[in-house]
Amino acid sequence: MRIRAKAVAAAAVSIAFCVTASAQAPKTIKMQSTWPASNTLQEHFKIFAERTEKLTQGGIHIDAMPAGQIVPAFEVLDATHKKVLDGWHAIAYYWVGKSPAAALFAAPPGGPFGMDHMDYLGWLYVGGGLEMWRDFYQNDLKLNVIPFPAHPSSPQAFGWFKKPLRTVADIKGLKCRQTGLNAEVYAKMGMSVVNMAGGEIVPAAQRGVIDCAEWVGGVEDLRLGLHSVFKYHYTPGMHENNSIGELGFNLDVWKGFTPAQQEAIQSAVKDTFITWLTRWQKQNADAIEELVNKHGVQIRRTPPDILIASLKAWDEVAKENSAKSPTFKKVYESQREYAAKVVPAKRYMFPPYSFAANYYWPQEAAKKPAAGKGN
Repeated sequence: MRIRAKAVAAAAVSIAFCVTASAQAPKTIKMQSTWPASNTLQEHFKIFAERTEKLTQGGIHIDAMPAGQIVPAFEVLDATHKKVLDGWHAIAYYWVGKSPAAALFAAPPGGPFGMDHMDYLGWLYVGGGLEMWRDFYQNDLKLNVIPFPAHPSSPQAFGWFKKPLRTVADIKGLKCRQTGLNAEVYAKMGMSVVNMAGGEIVPAAQRGVIDCAEWVGGVEDLRLGLHSVFKYHYTPGMHENNSIGELGFNLDVWKGFTPAQQEAIQSAVKDTFITWLTRWQKQNADAIEELVNKHGVQIRRTPPDILIASLKAWDEVAKENSAKSPTFKKVYESQREYAAKVVPAKRYMFPPYSFAANYYWPQEAAKKPAAGKGN
């Protein structure tokens, strides 16, 4: 009996070791983005992959592929659902063709409701937004995926134009590249919107197909070469004031990770958010300097009446979609409820950004007093 007990114990230890070794075996995860290899958002993707591998001590290796590597750019979500890919990296407003409510999970126009990046993350992590996002994908869209908030690619500029703007009347009738629900917003303002991929903007402008275009701003616009066809760059815009991107996994793939690996991935998501954003802000500052000093771009403030008009147009678009979609209405009202608490409080606690900024870096040089007697 004693010999048999020892044999059973040895077999149990052997089985346990094999199970542990199997659970800890390195996994290679195939993920694809919607971005070209040269895009800074692809850099975010690669940072996330590197961080995940380090935090899992090599247990998870993510093959962070750019757009088109396995499937076309805008098929990454469906490909992940079908497990053609293990995961994807994009932004939720790309899926408005499935449901307009998708745009709400990318932080819609208007802030939303005045929220900045951190406020919006608060709605996601504290206000129940992330649970609503996952419920929307899994139950409304019937997708076997799990999303996470990713790159904060904003605030984005109003856009590029071939002529200066003074009032909202100046944009009426202009043919401009816009996408998603933003296209609906600007169409309400009288713009003739054209949907096209980023790589088509410069050739279209050269041929006179479009008069203006919106892309991102800063370093992304510089890399795309928009300064070669437009000389007036207006910023800011209200359409993508605090956009948040997404990355995610096939739900079965996610469940296949150990609890420790899942925690590591969630830490990598948050760590990469900060690592990439701080680098991106410096890249944007360098790009603005180059656009002005090397390429002669005129960067101008967007006229206030255009910004107000865009917010009013967004309110109309949101109202129309809320009336048609209970999900849109539920998410939209949840964001408004959260913003109603944090935005007014933040206005008490935080000084206006412009206050100290204008003291140290005035946008317009102070006029010198005229010389006179006794001076």
